[in-house]
Amino acid sequence: MSPTFEYLDQTLHCEGVPLADIARQAGTPVYVYSRAALLRNAQAYLTAAPLNALVCYAIKANGNPAILRLLAQAGMGADVTSGGELFLARHAGFPPQRIIFSGVGKRRDEIEMALAEDIRTLHVESEMELRRIADIAAAQRQMTRIGVRVNPNIYAETHPHISTGLTAHKFGAPPETAVSMLQFAAQHPWLEPAGVATHIGSQIVDLRPFAQAAHFLADFADEMAGSGIRLAYLDVGGGLGIGYGEDWRLKSEDWILDTDPTDWVTAVAGPVQKAGYQLVMEPGRSIAGSAGLLLTQVIYTKHQGEKSFLIMDAGMNDLLRPTLYNAQHPILPVHASSFIPHPSSFDVVGPVCETGDFLAKARPLPPTQPGDLLAVMQAGAYGFAMSSNYNGRLRPAEVLVEGERFRIIRQRQTYAHLLDGCE
Repeated sequence: MSPTFEYLDQTLHCEGVPLADIARQAGTPVYVYSRAALLRNAQAYLTAAPLNALVCYAIKANGNPAILRLLAQAGMGADVTSGGELFLARHAGFPPQRIIFSGVGKRRDEIEMALAEDIRTLHVESEMELRRIADIAAAQRQMTRIGVRVNPNIYAETHPHISTGLTAHKFGAPPETAVSMLQFAAQHPWLEPAGVATHIGSQIVDLRPFAQAAHFLADFADEMAGSGIRLAYLDVGGGLGIGYGEDWRLKSEDWILDTDPTDWVTAVAGPVQKAGYQLVMEPGRSIAGSAGLLLTQVIYTKHQGEKSFLIMDAGMNDLLRPTLYNAQHPILPVHASSFIPHPSSFDVVGPVCETGDFLAKARPLPPTQPGDLLAVMQAGAYGFAMSSNYNGRLRPAEVLVEGERFRIIRQRQTYAHLLDGCE
């Protein structure tokens, strides 16, 4: 199988397409995704999962309609967290019975939308939310399946902004509250308790807390069964990390990009299957992250004191993760005569009026000039999805590579888009 990203004739390619060709035709900055990598990562989950499992792609990671359509056709379900994501999921062709609606703050109109679409389950995270869903279901006389997200108070090592499984976090309900919520649903004429869910965080690479969470869910569900409430499924969430920065290794001029989810699926499936429940999973980053990159061009070089800067045409409004999480994305020159790091180091920064506007700091790169192209790797998840128009900047284009060809799957904004919805 051909590598997703590799140097051929000293030029970085995505599948069979030179990135320089994409820059010439689509401009920069531009997000570039590999169709083969997206499908390979999705299929890895679908193959590793038990036969009756439901693998729901977390749309928040990357909601481009073309990518969603690709994953829906591959047989995945969808995990949505807003009415907008539910709209995108249905637009892309995800069947309602493969859609789960998560999130702590669902509005009334979003709940009504979920009921109108007759999705598989609404995941509830508070008693007040459950009462609202019950009132809407009763008013519409529509049987509504609910799951309860339980906060297991399990610590997983990751950035504090994306850790979600402790009692100090806003997510989920404590176990004792979750029990009363499920009992309320079981006694309500228009609610059906269908499952319990947990999600302990994102970008987690240690399998132990995932296995611990799966055991927690199985024990919790068995206790509910003992009280007369038999649930259909256990949702172990997502959060499997991918290799950024130091986790990359160079081998045979090919970068090792993908996290194999087989061990993760095995770790979470065991307790769920043993207890006799259907397994539901919500991977996002591990499907889209390694399948994409942000292609950007050097505008200026600048030397100031002991610092050397590469000022790029992409900034924090295009890729927020370095600023928000201090994320370490690998950065590769598109044209390179050698893989040997150059001793010079650069701060790779953007044009936004913030000191926190950077893509990398003190990064070793070969001699670089204005007009040179750099590829910010592992950017397929939480890249475009978190982009903005801050500083009046235009959101970038998105491109999907399919073998020897590519197509633009989102046009670059124009200045006229800055007036959308305005007088």
